[in-house]
Amino acid sequence: MGPWRLPLLVAALAGCLLPARGCVMCDPNVVEALNSLETDYLPGHLEAKHHKNVMKRVKQAVEAFKDLPIDEDSYMGVVDEATLEKAAWSLLKDLKRITDSDVKGELFVKELLWTLHLAKDNFASYAAQFQKTAFCPNKCGLMLQPLIWCSTCQKQVHSCRKSSNCGERKVKVHQMEDMILDCELNWHKLSQGLTDYSFYRVWGKNSETLMSKGKEPTLTKTMVRPKDAGTYRCELGSVQSSPATIIYFHVTVLPKRIVEEIPSPNTETEDEVAPGYFYLGLGK
Repeated sequence: MGPWRLPLLVAALAGCLLPARGCVMCDPNVVEALNSLETDYLPGHLEAKHHKNVMKRVKQAVEAFKDLPIDEDSYMGVVDEATLEKAAWSLLKDLKRITDSDVKGELFVKELLWTLHLAKDNFASYAAQFQKTAFCPNKCGLMLQPLIWCSTCQKQVHSCRKSSNCGERKVKVHQMEDMILDCELNWHKLSQGLTDYSFYRVWGKNSETLMSKGKEPTLTKTMVRPKDAGTYRCELGSVQSSPATIIYFHVTVLPKRIVEEIPSPNTETEDEVAPGYFYLGLGK
């Protein structure tokens, strides 16, 4: 397990000691739907003496969503907002299907509890997918990822810390053309707490010149010349003490591109006549 994941595991396990809530209960639409089920649907579809017990079992089933094995490859007690919305929407769709069917009595209770059982399996699948593809998606650098802790429904920012050095890139550009250095990585827009992109011209081991600083992830230099060849460094800042991303660019300026001029098909030569004209022969 990577060192950046350990705090999440500790938080998830500690959350088991708190008054726990199933993760889908963090969505207010699910809470509203269960309340409506109790107040609007049950009175006409189940004997009153069973209402309290059924709703107790429903809430226990929903809260059981949290009872998934803690595993760094499948579930760590946290999800992102998109995963929560997907799981909540799936459950809400199934609850609506039940209420639209107008099912009553014991059959209603069985179908409801079975639906919640399947919904837990669906949530486990969504959580595993998030853990594998969307949890700390940065391969390098510092990403500040907003996450929802299922045990408390609190939204907090988790620091996904990996090597700040995001590698080196080789850039080739022809003389008198534009050089564009792109420092943006696909996870930058997903991260919180990022500040400015700073581009430097590197002269030596401890010597560099700031060329630009701002929100734009690219540096553009028009009509480059041989003197523009060399090493450039991009650094993306963060609200924390360490930078979010560092990328080096090694620029090579190639000779000016040679453009061969091809005569226009309408160009007249000595032996050709332009379209639309003809000679009048002069007879004797």
